[in-house]
Amino acid sequence: MFIGLLAGVCALVLGLALLLWWAPSVGLANIHPVLPVVLAVVLATLSLCIVGGLLLLVATLLTGRDLFFSERLRRVVIKYLFPGIIGLGRLLGMDRDTLHQSFIALNNQLVQAKKLRVGAGQVLILLPHCVQLFDCGIKITGDVSKCTGCGRCDIKGLVEIATERGIDIAVATGGTLARKIIVDKRPRLIVAVACERDLTSGIRDAYPLPVIGILNERPHGPCFNTQIVLEQVRDALDQCVVR
Repeated sequence: MFIGLLAGVCALVLGLALLLWWAPSVGLANIHPVLPVVLAVVLATLSLCIVGGLLLLVATLLTGRDLFFSERLRRVVIKYLFPGIIGLGRLLGMDRDTLHQSFIALNNQLVQAKKLRVGAGQVLILLPHCVQLFDCGIKITGDVSKCTGCGRCDIKGLVEIATERGIDIAVATGGTLARKIIVDKRPRLIVAVACERDLTSGIRDAYPLPVIGILNERPHGPCFNTQIVLEQVRDALDQCVVR
């Protein structure tokens, strides 16, 4: 879905480029007969870059390999095209969470295509505070080691995964604290668990730091006793982390 919307945004940009060439071409010719040709060459080059970038992005996703300029493509998608893609999706009546899910999946594929091999000490598992039961008497924000391992929530399993592999783990109550944790710990790779909105904003804020996003499950509603499929965390770590 996200690729389709990305193609739509690219088509709109190409249409705008054509309009920019056509509209002033008559006036430019009056200034100098070569100017319309120069403008056409510039806009054609821009159009080829857009089409080539889209094809390269699709090829990267299909092959699962880090092809030429894929990191730059990730930057363009995350920093510049994302607002337009979301806007187009909303205009077409698409659900915002579905759009965010598609973006997160695309980001994960691009990160995994890089075939990163990162040491365990350079990885951070970043969790939302809503994974912990709301009535738990022990608050682990800032220090996950306080968890007693009662097993009532998924924190126990996540701490076990982090301890087994020698990976840092932290809980954040919001974007500001999450950014502070990242600055303090300086990881080379983040495995982040959150809802669609928080993951999307976190991936964009953390760029160029690679982030693998894992959606939490919300059987009791948003931001309340959320759950995590631990196997998804293990799979993400297995693909990138050197023990």
